[in-house]
Amino acid sequence: MKLHPASLTWSSSISSTTTITRSTEFPNENHRNAPKPPHSFSVQSLKRRSKPASSGLQKDPKKDLSRILRTEAAIKGVENKGKSWKHRQLWPKAVLEALDDAIKGCRWQDALKIFALLRKQHWYEPRCQSYAKLLMMLGKCRQPEEASKLFEIMLSEGLKPTVDVFTALVSVYGQSGLLQQAFSILEDMKSVVDCKPDIYTYSILISCCAKFHRFDFIEHILSEMSYLGVECNSVTYNSIIDGYGKASMFEHMENSLIDMIENGNCQPDVFTLNSIVGSYGNGGVIDKMEKWFDEFQLMGIKPDIKTFNMMIKSYGKAGMYDKMKSVMDFMERRFFSPTIVTYNTVIEVFGKAGEIEKMDKHFKKMKHLGVKPNSITYCSLVNAYSKAGCVDKVDAIMRHVRNSDVVLDTPFFNCIISAYGQAGDLKKMGELFLAMRERKCEPDNITFACMTQAYNTQGMTDTAQNLENMMITAKESFGTKLIGC
Repeated sequence: MKLHPASLTWSSSISSTTTITRSTEFPNENHRNAPKPPHSFSVQSLKRRSKPASSGLQKDPKKDLSRILRTEAAIKGVENKGKSWKHRQLWPKAVLEALDDAIKGCRWQDALKIFALLRKQHWYEPRCQSYAKLLMMLGKCRQPEEASKLFEIMLSEGLKPTVDVFTALVSVYGQSGLLQQAFSILEDMKSVVDCKPDIYTYSILISCCAKFHRFDFIEHILSEMSYLGVECNSVTYNSIIDGYGKASMFEHMENSLIDMIENGNCQPDVFTLNSIVGSYGNGGVIDKMEKWFDEFQLMGIKPDIKTFNMMIKSYGKAGMYDKMKSVMDFMERRFFSPTIVTYNTVIEVFGKAGEIEKMDKHFKKMKHLGVKPNSITYCSLVNAYSKAGCVDKVDAIMRHVRNSDVVLDTPFFNCIISAYGQAGDLKKMGELFLAMRERKCEPDNITFACMTQAYNTQGMTDTAQNLENMMITAKESFGTKLIGC
């Protein structure tokens, strides 16, 4: 059965003449009378802060569960009411917890809606601390325009910006790559009484400059700090060291480490260790990685699970599987429990090397030990099976996904669409494309490129051309939301 190009649409319903059928690989989609599946494959549990229990009392798990469910229901209710703009007398605790939950989850759109609802409550009092938290979240989400609007709202409420608010603004512009605007905010701070930039402000700005490899700006910042008498701390040096390391500027990285040690006021820590080890490991300079690992041990700085994960990845990329196994054995002897990152790294390494049996062995082991696979795990497995031509195992992965509550994302769909496209199974490829919308996963340029290549390979040039036109239309519709375009 050939896939008709007209069926590749984003409409909420499918015509009766459409040749695509629902994939049997997704739960409850092969029976029309079956209950509709949830929009997401997982139910995200709420992480709450709770007071420590007395050592003489034992918590009732049923009461804990009841409290969590009540809180989740309250938060969901507040989020729903945030869309109506009508409710003005809501329970403060529910609104504040809903806002805190959205901020922690970096769900910036939900957070701004809830905050707008919060501002309508009769008990609302403007606080700079609330704005600072929201601005920091918008920085992580790279939303400088929204941050600018929020700052204007704060000023309209009569609040005077604090150091924390200005620092959050610096973070927003800096993390978005708008370094000139970040420096402009820094200058504004100097002209406001009691808002002079502190070490935290400068450290964030340095981190942003390092992220975008603007090391010339870093030298200027360090000179200014020295003139103003602001001393660097461990966070400052670690940001510089990490930036140089990721840019493969190893000599500058080591010089910054020496400056840190000679400073006297701050000493290297496990974050410094991980930056040095990770940088040399990613650069394939294994001997230097091992040398500095030993040096930090002599300094009394102990590695953590992240250190071992990076070393496993580095040895794997270099094809040094014996040393990779030695690190895992060392972890076991020192009672470091492998994490999902550990297993994902090992699975990816063996998958890329075509060692399917070893990859499967570690996949089974992680499940046996209760380590829950995620979308990254399944992507690595699908890529390896596709490369080895094991389409039947790709089908098995879809069954694993069906029986799990893993949250699917666009990269997972791209992997599975590419796998079926390379195998020539255009029907399943089309079904998965349609399923992306139901899972609230937006296609990106990789999605369209994989499908276009598959159609061209099968000689379906007209369908490929229609898909390219759809990509252009989707790009215009989604705008910047179309990832990677």
